[in-house]
Amino acid sequence: MVKKYNLIAVLLVLILVVAGCGSANNNAGNGEDAKPVESSSNPNASYDDVTVKIGVQGKGGLFGKAQEQKWFEDAFGELGVKVEWLEFQSGPPMIEAMTSNHLDFAGMGNMPPISAQAAGINFKIISQLLDGKNNVAIIVPNDSPIKSIADLKGKKVAVTKGSNAYNFLYQVLQKAGLDNSDIQEIQLQPDETQPSFESGKVDAWAVWDPYITLNTLSGKGKVLADGESEGVLSPSFQLVRSDFANDYPELVTLYLKTFEQARQWEANNQEEAYQRYADERNIPIDLVKGIQSRAAMINIPVSDETIASQQNTANFQFELGTIRKEINVADVFDNQYIEEALK
Repeated sequence: MVKKYNLIAVLLVLILVVAGCGSANNNAGNGEDAKPVESSSNPNASYDDVTVKIGVQGKGGLFGKAQEQKWFEDAFGELGVKVEWLEFQSGPPMIEAMTSNHLDFAGMGNMPPISAQAAGINFKIISQLLDGKNNVAIIVPNDSPIKSIADLKGKKVAVTKGSNAYNFLYQVLQKAGLDNSDIQEIQLQPDETQPSFESGKVDAWAVWDPYITLNTLSGKGKVLADGESEGVLSPSFQLVRSDFANDYPELVTLYLKTFEQARQWEANNQEEAYQRYADERNIPIDLVKGIQSRAAMINIPVSDETIASQQNTANFQFELGTIRKEINVADVFDNQYIEEALK
């Protein structure tokens, strides 16, 4: 049984441990103004007064290790480029910072980029961070009589509006032949939902990790459906500000190459990494391991299949009215940088 601990701290661990599979041959959305990547250290480039602004969600985790070891500072410093770290709580404010040229790189789930693209904000998705199969789910209490999505009809389902879980919930309902009105939607933030879930005030909860792992490991809940079982993905991506990528394509490649080196450190030193993450937030290491099993970080080109899934999500959000115009998501995907970084 997992001991009681601060839920907000646990949430931060997920954000930190996860920054967030496909073919390596998709250059969708390059656009005519995109500069081809020539090198991760172009000796002819001018970097006078250039500072790379990297966004992170919370403190610690893999990026905390990277900051401690100065991996990014050393890599960019060889070119005379400075590094600035900026902390955020979620994806939407990262998008806002990119819009005002105050942020160059950020990792986030699949919903904020869709809203940003529909709003005409210029950015590129340059790699995939999570495959999106298990990091979002619908959970029910362990003793719940609910056995299928169809059983949710007439039930109280908690969800955070605008989140990946919100998109997941309604796509899953649609697949099961249920209308939006067939459930009683309870709009709550996760820290508000937890006590309601434990007390039985809600029948089900559409949510992301660490709340999935928290409740399943503690015996309070079980997974009714997730992305893998329903074929509804909730991937995460790395984004770059378009103007930055157009001006400094080789620095985008260098960012991804350095991030991959950090990710490889974690993969090759799992026990040390997971213990570090657990100690940072004073939570059980089993919880960290559970989160990692559901949301193992990747850094790969975005496949045609994932782009198609993202398009389905965008189309669905347009139908729901959460975005005001139809978009072609392929326009913002650009795999050239990650392909160069992984050579």
